[in-house]
Amino acid sequence: MSSVNALMVAIDAAVRKRDAARTGLQERQSAQQAAQVQMDQLQAYMQEMQTRWGAQDGLAVQPEVMHHHYQFMDRLQHAISLQTSVLVDVRIRLEAAQQALLAAELRVSSLNKVVDVRKRDMALVQMRREQKETDERAALQFFRRSLGLQMQEAAP
Repeated sequence: MSSVNALMVAIDAAVRKRDAARTGLQERQSAQQAAQVQMDQLQAYMQEMQTRWGAQDGLAVQPEVMHHHYQFMDRLQHAISLQTSVLVDVRIRLEAAQQALLAAELRVSSLNKVVDVRKRDMALVQMRREQKETDERAALQFFRRSLGLQMQEAAP
């Protein structure tokens, strides 16, 4: 029974670890969603700026203004490439969190199966013990009855 109690302690620890892994996964999913929203915003803004400046093709624009526009677009493109790196990093962390959760769930499941096997084995041992006691009582009763019959037959 103490081995089952020790396993129950291990299960409690594994469940806490699994719950922490689940929380970590949820945090990683939120971070991934936030990073994707930011990427979408950057790309939409870039598209809007390109559309706005593309509509002004026929207009005469001073070279300084064009230079600033190109600088701004380069910085925006740089921000998008940085955000792409952030998304890759977040995706890697998300996959690691998913693997950690899977491993933790597998550990809890394995420990539960071990406990089930141990309980089943203990129940089988108890059933055999009870069967042995029942067989011994039946044998004792049979012995007493047959001894009692033999004594009655031996008495004149």
